[in-house]
Amino acid sequence: MFKYFFTFSFGILRLIISIFVARLERRYVLIALFIVHKNQCSNMEKKRILIITQEMDPYINLTEASKIINELPKHILENGNEIRVLMPKFGNINERRHRLHEVVRLSGINVIINDEDYPLVIKVASLPGARLQVYFLDNEDFFKRKSVFEDENNNFYEDNSDRMVFFCKGSLETVRKFGWAPDIIHCVGWMTSLIPMYLKTTYKDDPVFANAKVVYTVYNNEFPEKLNSTFATQLKISDEITTKHVDFFKEGDNASLLIGGTEFADALIVNDEVLNDKVQKHVKKVKKPTLNMNLGTGTVQEVNEFFYNIMAN
Repeated sequence: MFKYFFTFSFGILRLIISIFVARLERRYVLIALFIVHKNQCSNMEKKRILIITQEMDPYINLTEASKIINELPKHILENGNEIRVLMPKFGNINERRHRLHEVVRLSGINVIINDEDYPLVIKVASLPGARLQVYFLDNEDFFKRKSVFEDENNNFYEDNSDRMVFFCKGSLETVRKFGWAPDIIHCVGWMTSLIPMYLKTTYKDDPVFANAKVVYTVYNNEFPEKLNSTFATQLKISDEITTKHVDFFKEGDNASLLIGGTEFADALIVNDEVLNDKVQKHVKKVKKPTLNMNLGTGTVQEVNEFFYNIMAN
């Protein structure tokens, strides 16, 4: 009797032990899976996205693009990536309301345009609703006026070409001063259209930009006028920029700027429903990776996935 009881008890004990071991093994499997997932997330965290834009809600709202450019950095952060945003510090951006302050360690760069030195001042503010800082490029000559591209009589500023070159070159010099190498550089607005070309010429050997893919957003941000007649000379910031490069931009009209940005970018985000025929034709001609989306109804998830596809290729 005792013998059978002992055998029965020992069998129960073995069953308990086997269940415990199975649960322990399962626990270790789950831990292993968690570690693998964590490592994958860690790899994703290394992705760095730089957005250079002429507009962003709540600072400047020129078109529907300002809204999606506000949401995109938040989404990028939530997905474990690093993000930096640069934009002009137009004079109608209220520094007190948005709590801008100068970043002394980044200021002090001089940008040369037509043999003239223009000091670059960097200011920063926290984007509402996100743990993210937006960097503003400022200069007394170019950005103190209380409007964006036109005066109170709706006249296109004569020096918009100077302001554009200053902003494009100043943005890249600021990133160099960061010492922060981006994986994606996303350019938004005609004012940023020189940046893809600068990255393929003047900055092509710079280690900060060596692995960056440039995405240019082509959308309806038109201006009816032309940039001034000296623009083709002003945009040549180095000897690496040849006549072949300048030819895309030299007309100085809105279509030429969008075409130039398209030509030198690695990939495109296109709102083709509102583009003029000349720009649409060029977008189709270049045959680059393209995300077609309406900036008013498209989602930041689409853009984020597009970025990852670009980085994977």
